Amino acid sequence: MAREVKLTKSGYERLVAELEQERARLQDATRILQELMESSDDYDDSGLEDAKREKARIEARIDSLTDTLSRAQIMEEEGTKVSQVTLGAIVSLRSKEGEIMEVQVVAPAEASVLERPMKISDESPMGRALLGQQVGAKVLLETPKGKKEFKIESIQH
Repeated sequence: MAREVKLTKSGYERLVAELEQERARLQDATRILQELMESSDDYDDSGLEDAKREKARIEARIDSLTDTLSRAQIMEEEGTKVSQVTLGAIVSLRSKEGEIMEVQVVAPAEASVLERPMKISDESPMGRALLGQQVGAKVLLETPKGKKEFKIESIQH
């Protein structure tokens, strides 16, 4: 049996939107490939090979997204405070220097450092360090700037 993927509602919706974008890109890539094949006399044309590789890459991404979404279980997002960090929890962290950082612990398929709060995988070193911790706990986390100690200020689900 395939392993289920736990996603937040917003993460699920983001992946569905990404799937639709990839399907649109696939249509464009297919059209471009057909045009190149019709106009190309030389099958060793690098543009044709690049178009084939791009189409294959898009198809692989569509397969991956379809698989993830077919196994998705959407977690309830309550907006309530909880006692410990679990999957889906939004954690507010304070460094010794007073810097505040908010992260949400999510499944790997949903992880994205570009969003706010930053969505970190439960399988990443930071995600593993946070899981099971409680408010007030001090954790040593690997950040882009090196190891830093943070105190958990709040946990919300």
